[in-house]
Amino acid sequence: MESDKYICVRETAPQNSVVIIDMNMPMQPLRRPITADSALMNPNSRILALKAQLPGTTQDHLQIFNIEMKAKMKSHQMPEQVVFWKWISPKLLGLVTQTSVYHWSIEGDSEPVKMFERTANLVNNQIINYKCDPSEKWLVLIGIAPGAPEKPQLVKGNMQLFSVDQQRSQALEAHAASFAQFKVPGNENPSILISFATKSFNAGQITSKLHVIELGAQPGKPSFSKKQADLFFPPDFQDDFPVAMQISHKYGLIFVITKLGLLFVYDLETASAVYRNRISPDPIFLTSEASAAGGFYAINRRGQVLLATVNEATIVPFVSGQLNNLELAVNLAKRGNLPGAENLVVQRFQELFAQTKYKEAAELAAESPQGILRTPDTVAKFQSVPVQAGQTPPLLQYFGTLLTRGKLNAFESLELSRLVVNQNKKNLLENWLAEDKLECSEELGDLVKTVDNDLALKIYIKARATPKVVAAFAERREFDKILIYSKQVGYTPDYLFLLQTILRTDPQGAVNFALMMSQMEGGCPVDYNTITDLFLQRNLIREATAFLLDVLKPNLPEHAFLQTKVLEINLVTFPNVADAILANGMFTHYDRPRIAQLCEKAGLFVRALQHYTELPDIKRVIVNTHAIEPQSLVEFFGTLSREWALECMKDLLLVNLRGNLQIIVQVAKEYCEQLGVDACIKLFEQFKSYEGLYFFLGSYLSSSEDPDIHFKYIEAAAKTGQIKEVERVTRESNFYDAEKTKNFLMEAKLPDARPLINVCDRFGFVPDLTHYLYTNNMLRYIEGYVQKVNPGNAPLVVGQLLDDECPEDFIKGLILSVRSLLPVEPLVEECEKRNRLRLLTQFLEHLVSEGSQDVHVHNALGKIIIDSNNNPEHFLTTNPYYDSRVVGKYCEKRDPTLAVVAYRRGQCDDELINVTNKNSLFKLQARYVVERMDGDLWEKVLNPENEYRRQLIDQVVSTALPESKSPEQVSATVKAFMTADLPHELIELLEKIVLQNSAFSGNFNLQNLLILTAIKADPSRVMDYINRLDNFDGPAVGEVAVEAQLYEEAFAIFKKFNLNVQAVNVLLDNIRSIDRAVEFAFRVEEDAVWSQVAKAQLREGLVSDAIESFIRADDATQFLDVIRASEDADVYSDLVRYLLMVRQKVKEPKVDSELIYAYAKTDRLGEIEEFILMPNVANLQNVGDRLFDEALYEAAKIIFAFISNWAKLAVTLVRLKQFQGAVDAARKANSAKTWKEVCFACVDAEEFRLAQICGLNVIIQVDDLEEVSEYYQNRGCFNELISLMESGLGLERAHMGIFTELGVLYARYRAEKLMEHIKLFSTRLNIPKLIRACDEQQHWKELTYLYIQYDEFDNAATTVMNHSPEAWDHMQFKDIIVKVASVELYYKAVHFYLQEHPDLINDMLNVLALRVDHTRVVDIMRKAGHLRLVKPYMVAVQSNNVSAVNEALNEIYVEEEDYDRLRESIDLHDNFDQIGLAQKIEKHELLEMRRVAAYIYKKAGRWKQSIALSKKDNLYKDAMETASQSGDRELAEELLVYFIEQGKKECFAACLFVCYDLIRPDVALEMAWVNNMIDFTFPFLLQFIREYTGKVDELIKDKIEAQKDVKAKEQEEKEVIAQQNMYAQLLPLALPAPPMPGMGGGFAPPPPMGGGMGMPPMPPYGMPQMGSY
Repeated sequence: MESDKYICVRETAPQNSVVIIDMNMPMQPLRRPITADSALMNPNSRILALKAQLPGTTQDHLQIFNIEMKAKMKSHQMPEQVVFWKWISPKLLGLVTQTSVYHWSIEGDSEPVKMFERTANLVNNQIINYKCDPSEKWLVLIGIAPGAPEKPQLVKGNMQLFSVDQQRSQALEAHAASFAQFKVPGNENPSILISFATKSFNAGQITSKLHVIELGAQPGKPSFSKKQADLFFPPDFQDDFPVAMQISHKYGLIFVITKLGLLFVYDLETASAVYRNRISPDPIFLTSEASAAGGFYAINRRGQVLLATVNEATIVPFVSGQLNNLELAVNLAKRGNLPGAENLVVQRFQELFAQTKYKEAAELAAESPQGILRTPDTVAKFQSVPVQAGQTPPLLQYFGTLLTRGKLNAFESLELSRLVVNQNKKNLLENWLAEDKLECSEELGDLVKTVDNDLALKIYIKARATPKVVAAFAERREFDKILIYSKQVGYTPDYLFLLQTILRTDPQGAVNFALMMSQMEGGCPVDYNTITDLFLQRNLIREATAFLLDVLKPNLPEHAFLQTKVLEINLVTFPNVADAILANGMFTHYDRPRIAQLCEKAGLFVRALQHYTELPDIKRVIVNTHAIEPQSLVEFFGTLSREWALECMKDLLLVNLRGNLQIIVQVAKEYCEQLGVDACIKLFEQFKSYEGLYFFLGSYLSSSEDPDIHFKYIEAAAKTGQIKEVERVTRESNFYDAEKTKNFLMEAKLPDARPLINVCDRFGFVPDLTHYLYTNNMLRYIEGYVQKVNPGNAPLVVGQLLDDECPEDFIKGLILSVRSLLPVEPLVEECEKRNRLRLLTQFLEHLVSEGSQDVHVHNALGKIIIDSNNNPEHFLTTNPYYDSRVVGKYCEKRDPTLAVVAYRRGQCDDELINVTNKNSLFKLQARYVVERMDGDLWEKVLNPENEYRRQLIDQVVSTALPESKSPEQVSATVKAFMTADLPHELIELLEKIVLQNSAFSGNFNLQNLLILTAIKADPSRVMDYINRLDNFDGPAVGEVAVEAQLYEEAFAIFKKFNLNVQAVNVLLDNIRSIDRAVEFAFRVEEDAVWSQVAKAQLREGLVSDAIESFIRADDATQFLDVIRASEDADVYSDLVRYLLMVRQKVKEPKVDSELIYAYAKTDRLGEIEEFILMPNVANLQNVGDRLFDEALYEAAKIIFAFISNWAKLAVTLVRLKQFQGAVDAARKANSAKTWKEVCFACVDAEEFRLAQICGLNVIIQVDDLEEVSEYYQNRGCFNELISLMESGLGLERAHMGIFTELGVLYARYRAEKLMEHIKLFSTRLNIPKLIRACDEQQHWKELTYLYIQYDEFDNAATTVMNHSPEAWDHMQFKDIIVKVASVELYYKAVHFYLQEHPDLINDMLNVLALRVDHTRVVDIMRKAGHLRLVKPYMVAVQSNNVSAVNEALNEIYVEEEDYDRLRESIDLHDNFDQIGLAQKIEKHELLEMRRVAAYIYKKAGRWKQSIALSKKDNLYKDAMETASQSGDRELAEELLVYFIEQGKKECFAACLFVCYDLIRPDVALEMAWVNNMIDFTFPFLLQFIREYTGKVDELIKDKIEAQKDVKAKEQEEKEVIAQQNMYAQLLPLALPAPPMPGMGGGFAPPPPMGGGMGMPPMPPYGMPQMGSY
């Protein structure tokens, strides 16, 4: 325990851990596992130091951890073992080894620093403590060792004191020690003291001492004189010794704690014994200072944590009374500000004052406990002392003493400041305030304000004089600070007045202040409009604008008026500012029409346009284009509708076509999509503005594909002289109407023909172009077009020129200028059409000479040679470049034989056939066809539509084939005949070749061909050919026969070649005779055949026969089809046989699954059970689902039971009405869905016991609970449902929903059980849901209880009052009403009780006494006329001294004539109209009531009225007491005169004693002497004389005692000087030796326990316990 903040405990079981106990939260210890041997908690912060010995060594490893940051701060490995360690300060850890002492700082990365080495007296000692003084200049190490041999049980204590500055040590004997700071009078610096306790055994005597010594005395300064005292141990504690010492800096006391639990308390300054007691029956081993309490904590062996401190209320009386040490009592009271010494201090002060020891009196007053002397009376006392010349005034001495001691109170501060201000020493005030020596007050601020405003402001702030602070800030123009300060202190200044004040001198500051107000929490305290008007009243337009712009930033609808206002004032005065505001777009809620008008007047036409909403206004403004930026105008058009925009554009063009054209064009460009291109074009055309049209369409052209737009652009460009643009568009555009454009350009007759050339060239108007250019004598453009633009079109140009009868020389020159770039074919075509081919002779020969191989060149040249008959056969056979087809066609009309030559050379089949047919050259044709061996050609010539086919065939048969020696040619011919479908001719030919034993008779292909031909042409011959021929392709021919529907012939072919499968297929598929197929299958006995038969039978629906055939075929491949067919035919018995066969071949889940299904359909449940027990691959889950879906529940039950699908089994058993089994299965499934299904089935079957079993497993699921409840309720099973829910309450997994639902059910069906249920399970209910149910069912009592449980006390109270017959219970309502949040319910409850339970209203009001407004309650009862009903309540709350209550009670007391209670009420409670009450009862018929009226007048200070009333009723005693209490001498003397006048002598004598302090003796004697009443005055005179003689005696006695005190003090000072000794050195090197015999009790026996140093005697079992222990 290093401090009073934490206790750190190391646990070793069950595991090593450290427990940290925060003394502020002792019940929340922090436990952390550690492996360290020791742990220390930092005195101040959550930092833990750990120490662990390294295994196998004597070295210790140290670590420091920050617990809050969970990080290691430092670590170090000590070279030797640490035997003791301790936090000596929050930043410093002291480490003690066997030889040395180290200090280790937790800051930085420093390692432990060696401070000093242990002295010899600490060798083999157990170190028990290590401390340092606050300045860390003095260190003390304490250890204990075994005692002397003659008394070993008394432990010996050793101490080593070390000076850091001098690096010196001193060895002493001590068991405990501690440092303290003490301020010696006359020395401003505190002295360092060390106190240590020792108990030693010398020469058979035990000596116990306490020493207090100053360390490092300051030269030239008063020093602390060394003190020592005896420690008195009772006889039973002779072997006890001190183990700890703590010094209370709060009280200046030394606590010495011994091992056996004794506590010694000594005064630090005088070493006087104060107290001794045993505080623990168990040994104490650890202590720590409790600085806040001024005591200490101790921990004993039992683990108790003890707190010991002084009882502040009793210690001073104890010291002054029982110890009879008045000086110590006063010092303690002053030092600790303790009560109990008031009389002593006051008496001492008066003594010092009387002795004119003003300095000592001032010091006493300054240090007086609890400031009992620091009063205005004390200040007045010092002020009343006359100032001696040359001396400091006593008042200043007093204030100076107070300043050195601490802070002055408010009155002292004011008085001192008044002195300083009068002396104009303001700097002293500043220093004192900076040092916090003065208590600030508003009066002090007012005083200082006369000399220094800044200083006064500081004082006002500290004094929290808020109005004065605000005024001061306003005077200093620090208006921003006003808001900040007001917010901090919660003050609301007059903001409007402040703003007006600022406006007069600092407009910009006013803006800033207004903005700061607008940003205040809770909104601006002054209306924005008011602030704006203030600015405008002073014509501060800019400032008003700045303010409004800032506060209107949020753009709220409620600021519409202000938005309009800021725009209005700026449009009138500063239009540019308004324009900028509008440009920012920060406002949207202002009056737009109004702003539009102002904008127009201010010349801000764009803004006006943006704000006008009517077309006439817009048209009026928009024509001012001279004052509108074009871009802004264009942007504005984007905001208009299409119709309005076009109207405005028309107006602009009407007003100034030339000036506004550019704007209109820009608008049309920007918004052409919205306006419509056609509308824009129409607008420009309406004004015949081709320039506008040109500019507009120029921007739109690139994105348009409209031919009309492109044409209009070309037209506009042409008419505006933009020839280059016309040329570009005609060249690049693909969208204009070419015909229309060509005609326009021809009509326009542009000087540049290039646009027309572009159009005609691109769109095929070359002849028109040529004709136009030739007729307009623009021959150079013709040459340019042919040579540069498009040489490819030169033939068209030449043709047109020939048509236009152009000279041949120009044409030839044109052709030769192009030469090789010229396309020959079209050129020849053009010339040939016009029969001018010879024109090209020179050109063609020139090309051939250049090596041209162009086919067109050679074609043309050939045509010229043929026409000239210049050996054409040579050319046709030798020229490799001409086109045979072209030249041949050219020859046909001139010489057909030349055409055949040309066609044969080029294999032009069609042309050759046509020319030979036309000219009857069939022999040439037959030879050519046979030689070509081309199937396509044969197909063409043998086409039945060929009228010349017969002639050709005849020539082929008669000439061509006999001449041919090639088998390929014969084969091709035969094939051609076949292809041409000439079977009869082909059969005759083949019969001659194959059947007549020719060389080709055994030919495989010819035999195939013969049969095939017969199949096609003459089926009757086929069977004969099959029987006669053997070398043919049986399978292929058989297939052909099948295709030809010759099924018997095909069957014979397949049978001949042993193709049994194909044969049986013919029987099945073609002949469709299953019987013949079965017969055939029995004959051949092949599996494949049986398989085909089975498939056919299956297709025909003969399922049983098919299954038999599949079994014979042993074919398992078609099991899917068989299964499907069997199911359709419902032949499950046969299917079982088939599937058993299939299972032997394949392992398919489908097979096994269907087998189970077939068993089920045939009701063979035993086979199912046997089958599923055997190995199988069936999908049992799917089978079971299928059986279930088809209502085969018994079979499904077997499957689901086998696969343990308990959920489905349960549902199946439900279908079988086996509910008990279903429940068992559901239990195994344990699925909410299953439980639910079984439950619902049981409910429907009225098996409620089983339904409940299921339901219990469903309702534990929150989501299913409501469904179950609705199911039961819908079927009217309310009791069963309630039983289910009641059973559910006991479930381990019971949840809130069950409890809630049961509550709802009780509310609906069993209201008598509802309240019991709610009370039992209120914490487990969904209260809001149950509240709704109770509300619906009108269970008001239960509803009230639920509201209480849900802390909805307002609703509970309302329910009780609204439904009191059922819900009201007085005790419950009292509990509810005190917890409601709505105050109005209190008073509603008052009305409720007044109406329904007036007898209990006082009880209810007493409960609400602390919450209601008593005035309002009284007002309610007064209005109801039942004020007396609540009299007990008013009596109970009258202690609050509420005016309405007091007056109501007094009124009742007056009515009841209860004057005793009335007087008591008046005495105790003065908050009522006293004069009114007095006037009301001063004329009451009862004397006591009138006496009360007099009493009231007396309390109100109306002494004369009170005395007059008392005199009127002869109540002379009351009159005398009133006069005495008034303190008014005249009243008392007037009363004496009244008694003399009335002859009341006894009353006169009594009045003299009652008013003794007021009546002057001379007046009394004069009255008595004049009226002959001396005898009645004589007692008064005796008393007066005795009082004054006593005062004189006291004065004489005080003077004598003062003289004695002076002498005694002088004698004491002499003794102190005489006792000065060696302890006055800087460092005590050794303790003084024990005194010698005869010099003060060296070996004398210790004094008895009852005496010694004023210590009270100790009872046998210890002194009484301390007050606060």
